Amino acid sequence: MVSNTVLQKEEQNYVINPKKFVLWLLIVASVMLFAGFTSAYIVRRGEGNWEIFNLPTFFAINTVLIILSSIFLQLSYMAAKKDKLSQVKSFLLVSFLIGVGFVFGQFFAWNQLVADNVFFSFSNPSNAFVYVISGVHLFHVLGGLVFMLLMVVASFRNKIHKLSLLYLNMCLTYWHFIGILWIYLYLFLYLYR
Repeated sequence: MVSNTVLQKEEQNYVINPKKFVLWLLIVASVMLFAGFTSAYIVRRGEGNWEIFNLPTFFAINTVLIILSSIFLQLSYMAAKKDKLSQVKSFLLVSFLIGVGFVFGQFFAWNQLVADNVFFSFSNPSNAFVYVISGVHLFHVLGGLVFMLLMVVASFRNKIHKLSLLYLNMCLTYWHFIGILWIYLYLFLYLYR
C-alpha cells in the first residue's frame, strides 16, 4: 500500500492538483447548467404566458447569509494559514451554521411563494423556473455544506493547519462559487421578472 506521504509528493508534481482539477470541472459543469437554465428562462419569457410576481424577501436575506458564510469561511482559511486553530474551528462552525440558515431561508422563501399563490406549475413557466433554479442551487449548497461539515470535523481533530490546507482551500473555492452563483441568480431573477 502506498503511503500518504508518497501520494502527496506525487500530487506536488502536477501543475494543478488532480483533486482541485476535478473540483474545477464540477464548477464549470455547474456554470454550464445554470447558463442553460437562465438562457431557457430568457427564451421562454419572450414567448409570452409569463406571470410577473414579487420574489420572496427571503431570497434577499439569503443573499446576505451566503455572503456572510463565505466571509467566515475565508476567515477560517486565513486563520489556518497562521496556525490559529481555535479561530479555524470557530470561523468554520459559524460559516457552516450560516449556511444551514441559508437552507432554511430557501424553504421559508418557497413558503412565501406558496402564500402568494406562486406554485410550481408548468401552466405558467415563470413559476416553475423560480422553483427549479433556486432548488438546483439549493442542491449545490447542500453538497457544499456536507463538504464544510467534513472540514468542521477535521478542524476539531486539528487536521487543518498551515501544512494541511488542500481540502479547506477546495471547500473555500466551491463555497465562494456557490455564493457568487446565488448572487448572480438572485439578480437575474430580480431583473428579469
